[in-house]
Amino acid sequence: MTSYSYSSRNAEIVVAAGIRTPIARAGGALKGESVGRLGALTARELIMQTGINSALFDEVITGCVGQPFNQANVSRVISLRAGVPKEVPARTVARNCASGMEAVTSAATSILAGTGELYLCNGVEVMSSYPLLFNKKMTTFFTSFMKAKTVKAKIALLLKVRPSFLKPTIALIQGLTDPTNNLLMGQTAENVARLLNINRKECDEFALMSHRKAQTARDLLRFKYETMNVLGAGERQSLCDDDGIRDELTEEKLNAMAPYFEKPDGIATIGNSCGISDGAVSLIITTNNRAKNLNLTPLARIRSFAWEGCDPAYMGLGPVYASKTALKEANLSLEDIDVIELNEAFAAQVIGCVRAFEKEGIGEIKQEKLNPNGGAIALGHPVGATGARLILTLAHEIQQKNVQFGLATLCVGGGQGGAMVLEKINP
Repeated sequence: MTSYSYSSRNAEIVVAAGIRTPIARAGGALKGESVGRLGALTARELIMQTGINSALFDEVITGCVGQPFNQANVSRVISLRAGVPKEVPARTVARNCASGMEAVTSAATSILAGTGELYLCNGVEVMSSYPLLFNKKMTTFFTSFMKAKTVKAKIALLLKVRPSFLKPTIALIQGLTDPTNNLLMGQTAENVARLLNINRKECDEFALMSHRKAQTARDLLRFKYETMNVLGAGERQSLCDDDGIRDELTEEKLNAMAPYFEKPDGIATIGNSCGISDGAVSLIITTNNRAKNLNLTPLARIRSFAWEGCDPAYMGLGPVYASKTALKEANLSLEDIDVIELNEAFAAQVIGCVRAFEKEGIGEIKQEKLNPNGGAIALGHPVGATGARLILTLAHEIQQKNVQFGLATLCVGGGQGGAMVLEKINP
């Protein structure tokens, strides 16, 4: 267990500014994007909006889960494409679903360590571009074929090729499977449902509520505070709003969907689970004093943050343990928190966290405080970007509602939880 906190005696670390793309369904408006280009779009826009001289950044830190093989250390690619001078270093970090939050906590840790004071932090994922891979039979054939020294040997190998050699390995499925227990993330949600007696009706009702909240937020232009319009590469589709929100969704349509991860009697469906998505987020993390010197009005102060591990088979409960630590380090109770952004990987997982918060003695999560603008079930979950998106959305919600404290938290594939307490900066 590792947790971090700081008080007014230390540097006041703040989320000084941020911007994100709307989140797109995989295979949609952003399917032609590369991770490096999409991340550079938000980074460049944020630099332009704030007017910061990018040479002042101590480092560019980017969270990304599925780095493409042709853009190694994609943070450096993003940095240079965004116009940050070559002298500014860049690193890519990964903590599965929490990679975007990891970028922010890495910057905060560096500030606390005194190694820097101004960071450009990104979270980005283009899940549309996750590849199909040759299976082991085919890769073994290629290796043997290249080593064969005679035509006769090569022909002999070709004659051994079978149709099964061409069956691809799906990178997305591999990435969503825990190698320590061979469980898909959706199967871990089923485990949580059984553990905490969660039923299908509850999950479908929660999913519908997420879409309704997100629809209202979109129609009231709530997300315009944090998003930029994007013209996607390739087919040049424009994207102005999160396009995973389903206005036509009904409880009847949700009830008609078949279980996806455990058949025939599972409760997790594509309707009450998060969507596979593309998106990018950029944030400026610095100290309150440095923000003032740069003529920036910070969105929120980072009061505390924490990382905790848990059983990978119940990875969805990670937010319970991380939030408990983050609240303790912030010297706050759950009752003090005005808004909670808890990532909706699966409806069963969120409902499970709500019940486990009470079971663990942390307190009751009141529904009016939880994901007031909907969550990943409606908006989507571009895994490398979501952690940063939660922080940005929460910071703006604190501003819009004029409340004091907020909690951003999410589960992490492999059995972890991340949590961050944000605080309004009073004049």
